[in-house]
Amino acid sequence: MLGLRRLLAVSGRHAPEVTSASAASSHSAVFFRALQILAQPGPVRLQKLSAPDTGIVFPSCDSLATGIVELRLERPEAKNAIGKEMLQGLRSAIQEVEAATAANVVLVASSVPKVFCAGADLKERRLMGPTEVRDFVNSLRSTFSSFEALSIPTIAVVEGVAFGGGLELALSCDLRICGEDAKFSLPETGLAIIPGAGGTQRLPRIVGRSRAKELIFTGRRFDAVEAVTMGVVNYCVPAGEAYQKALELAREINQKGPVAVKMAKKAINQGAEVDMPSALAVEEECYEQILHTQDRLEGLAAFAEKRKPVYKGK
Repeated sequence: MLGLRRLLAVSGRHAPEVTSASAASSHSAVFFRALQILAQPGPVRLQKLSAPDTGIVFPSCDSLATGIVELRLERPEAKNAIGKEMLQGLRSAIQEVEAATAANVVLVASSVPKVFCAGADLKERRLMGPTEVRDFVNSLRSTFSSFEALSIPTIAVVEGVAFGGGLELALSCDLRICGEDAKFSLPETGLAIIPGAGGTQRLPRIVGRSRAKELIFTGRRFDAVEAVTMGVVNYCVPAGEAYQKALELAREINQKGPVAVKMAKKAINQGAEVDMPSALAVEEECYEQILHTQDRLEGLAAFAEKRKPVYKGK
């Protein structure tokens, strides 16, 4: 708690006290969700939120017609290490989210205590030949790129460790929230390899080239306070509260115009990769796509009538 309190002290904030009643309520909610998840075995699960802090698992994309969707990593025996089965699960989950036109936000979380994702499954990797390793890493890279390319916002919820491919997964999300006990690392150089699922490209774009080189060359671990200071994560909160903070952000986003949020993400992502005149042209193109939407007219009407808008993503 000292690291978080030190960080909050700098900004004039204070870490909230957790009462036994709120802790019990939180525990009950997590336990309820865990019971539902355990009934659906597998390393990756999609679920939509039907009520605050209540997750219900759905088997097909047709059931994801809701604002907020969770993608949960569930491989406790291997600390969510990414092997072939989990990779396939991630790819399938991305396809389902892409097909769920009414999904507005994706939360990426872990059901394993104190672990987000420990990285690649090195036990499985040892059994692969060079060609198989190359194919696996290429597939992992393209999977994370597909996740990054989702039209809707994605939020990584990091409690505990996010190493190697786990950190690369988090970096492919739009936003990252962590608990104060989170630990991060891209340790690949210690294994005589390099981050191969986007880490050498996404980390420099977030923290800057020099700092990224330091972290990748040394492979050193860094904590939650350093992560938020460098901008690796958007928020650092007390341990166990990252999901709640991410859910608050997701709910806030979910209330906005869905098409507008999608176009904002597209404008930011595509504009960041080109020169300013080209970026402004991207912004113009994205604005044009929302100009004739029903949601834009609803937003103006709600403002004039001093009421909350009801957006339909049209």
